[in-house]
Amino acid sequence: MISNSTLILGTIFIAVLLAASSIRILREYERAVLFTLGRFTGVKGPGLILVFPFIQTIARVDMRTVVLDVPTQDLISRDNVSVHVNAVIYFRVIDPERAIIQVEQFVDATSQLAQTTLRSVLGKHELDELLAERDKLNKDIQDIIDTHTNAWGIEVANVEIKHVDIDETMVRAMAKQAEAERERRARVINAEGEEQAAQKLHEAAEILSSRPEAMQLRYLGALGTIAGEKSSTIVFPFPVEFGRFFENFSSKNAAD
Repeated sequence: MISNSTLILGTIFIAVLLAASSIRILREYERAVLFTLGRFTGVKGPGLILVFPFIQTIARVDMRTVVLDVPTQDLISRDNVSVHVNAVIYFRVIDPERAIIQVEQFVDATSQLAQTTLRSVLGKHELDELLAERDKLNKDIQDIIDTHTNAWGIEVANVEIKHVDIDETMVRAMAKQAEAERERRARVINAEGEEQAAQKLHEAAEILSSRPEAMQLRYLGALGTIAGEKSSTIVFPFPVEFGRFFENFSSKNAAD
C-alpha cells in the first residue's frame, strides 16, 4: 500500500509541476492573447502571467515594427512597358486581439496584400511616373494597405519602393530618347541665341546709322583692336562721308 508520506510527496510534486507550467514570462515588446476553454478572455503582459494548464492557452504577439520585404513583382505599366518592382513595408501590431482572432498568420496576410496592391497601384501609372513620383506612389500604396490591415489590428507605418527595373531593350530606347531630347533643347537654345543676337545687331545698326560720328568711333576701336593683335595687315577705314561725296559728284557729272 502507498504510505501517506508518499502520497503527500506525489501531490506536492504534481502541484509544483502545474505551478511551473502555469507561469509565463513575457518580454516588454510581447503580449499574450489569452483563451479560456477556447474563448477570448483578455490580453496579458508584459511581465509574469499565470496560465492554468489544460484550461487556458495563449498566443504570443510581437509588438515591434516588422520589416517586410515584398518580393519582386512583374507588371505592365499603363504605357505597356514591362517593369519589375520590389518594395519594403514597415508595420506593427497595435491590437493583439484582432491580429490573432481576425486573421490567420497576419504577417503572411500582410505580405500577400502588399504584393497585390503593389501590382494594382503601379499598373495604373506610366513608366515616367514610376521613376519620378515614388514618394506619391509610396503614400498611395501605404494608404490602401493600411485601410485593409486596420481591421486586423495592424498599422502600416511606411512603404518604400526599392527598385524599378526594366528590360535592356527599353533602357537603350530610353537612352536614345533622352539623347534626342538633349539635342532638341540644344537646337532650341542655339536658335533663341541667334534670334537675340540678330535683334541686338539690328538695334546697333539703327543707332550707328543715325549717328555718323558713332560709326567713326567704331572704326577707330576696330583699328585699336587690330593693332593690339600685332598683325602685319593694316586696315584703313573708308569714311562714309567720302562715299557720299563721290556719289554726289558722279551724279552731278551725269546730269551735266
